[in-house]
Amino acid sequence: MEYQTILDEILLEIEPYLGQGEALQSTPTLANEDTNAFAMSLQLLDGTSYHVGESEHKFSIQSISKLFSFTEALRIYGADIYTRVGREPSGDPFNSLVLLEHEEGIPRNPFINAGAIVVADALLSHYGNIDDAYGSIERLIRKACGDESVTFDRTIWFLEYRNGHRNMALAHLMKSFNNLHNSVEDTVKVYCKYGSIMMSTALLSRAILFLANHGMDTATNQPFISSSKVKRINALMLTCGHYDASGDFAFRVGLPSKSGTGGAIVAVVPNVMTLAVYAPRLNQNGISLAGIKALELFVSKTSFSIF
Repeated sequence: MEYQTILDEILLEIEPYLGQGEALQSTPTLANEDTNAFAMSLQLLDGTSYHVGESEHKFSIQSISKLFSFTEALRIYGADIYTRVGREPSGDPFNSLVLLEHEEGIPRNPFINAGAIVVADALLSHYGNIDDAYGSIERLIRKACGDESVTFDRTIWFLEYRNGHRNMALAHLMKSFNNLHNSVEDTVKVYCKYGSIMMSTALLSRAILFLANHGMDTATNQPFISSSKVKRINALMLTCGHYDASGDFAFRVGLPSKSGTGGAIVAVVPNVMTLAVYAPRLNQNGISLAGIKALELFVSKTSFSIF
């Protein structure tokens, strides 16, 4: 299949969508992003990759970091993590407090903000301090994408922690239900630090390749996580990866995937490839508007939907 030709076609066809939606501007770094930027990368299991647009441009991965933190927590705690966070779609926005109150501090899944805060808390308990809890995810990502320079943006981290009142409210609510074991401040600091990691589509498509390869690193043939746990991660990506728009995304694209409010979306074609797309303008659900369309075009041109 002529993957480069397909990506080149998508680049042309996506242009009318690049000016639609609103970009996240919660920090000066994000506000300075080119809001009409676009990049898309495709990574095959054999190491071949294809790119279009600004595929080396780095941006904050935001909620895509939840894939890596959940992977680490699932590796450490196994099924025990599900006593503290569920595995059902939420049907609510990513930062909603309503369902969390109703369900007594147990988040529906690890990909909404409350669920990822619980995951950060679990990692903080395991590693003992903020630096080591963060470092575990940085090491995982660096190893998975083969780039030792990957790190976080300190300005984004600080301002998102300082201005993250809704995340603090979620954490305090879970603390009141005894589902947060560390201090609210330390846990939210770790959570925000994960989301402030800077990557490009080229790096992201490589970093998630183990999710298309039964948990194995294609470069070393060593496991990041077991095949059975990868099935669980991919299932949750399909059903919960886009908050209250997960069903519509599955309808349109039909691939396990995860979005971030920084404008990126990653997707997995099991046993074949991974994809990463970046377009910072978001729809009303906080998902890259042009990114959804680009992935929809890709599956239409290749028939790679899992359905």
